[in-house]
Amino acid sequence: MTRRAAALAAALAAVLVPAVARAELYTYTDDQGVVHFTNLPDKPAPVPQARNTFTWNDELGALRRVHRVDVTDFDAIILAAARYYSLPAALVKAVVAVESSFEAAAVSDKGAKGLMQLIDDTAREMYVRDPFDARDNVYGGARYLRVLANRFGGDLRLTIAAYNAGPSAVERAGDVPAFDETRTYVQRVMALYKHYLVSFAPDETTRARP
Repeated sequence: MTRRAAALAAALAAVLVPAVARAELYTYTDDQGVVHFTNLPDKPAPVPQARNTFTWNDELGALRRVHRVDVTDFDAIILAAARYYSLPAALVKAVVAVESSFEAAAVSDKGAKGLMQLIDDTAREMYVRDPFDARDNVYGGARYLRVLANRFGGDLRLTIAAYNAGPSAVERAGDVPAFDETRTYVQRVMALYKHYLVSFAPDETTRARP
């Protein structure tokens, strides 16, 4: 690692803020297919319909299906992978949240798999043997984030954009590409990144060795 890359890694890692919190994340998809994240559902209160799943009325009266997940399930793995690749744990966790909503078995319509939604080519390049294995997937995704962070000089927005749109698209644009999906993706990851900076700092008992 070059001196500049090392300095960038240190700067990224330094943003971790010590705090302890346990919380649940609620997600729902609106009528336009946009996934939303929140710590608590809006009023009226949700009515349980099935295990870990419920429906509720939004301000327009439309029913939306919401999945409740425990966002701490993979904290030890996320923290260990982030430390191993000199990344903020808040960043890795934010990407997991936006990519898969903490569903280890998630598969997108484009074939991206697991917690960090790795496509097969990327998974192979990042030495991921089983994309549905939580540890394997998170380490692979964190490794890819580290590669992108080095490639874009530690620029957080460009690193996040490249994770979604690919590094070539970011290089061609010289900025976040003018893709609605990518711009929305960057906004979501950045919002959750800032949230996790103050809410995600597992104590020593949850830390796993790489």
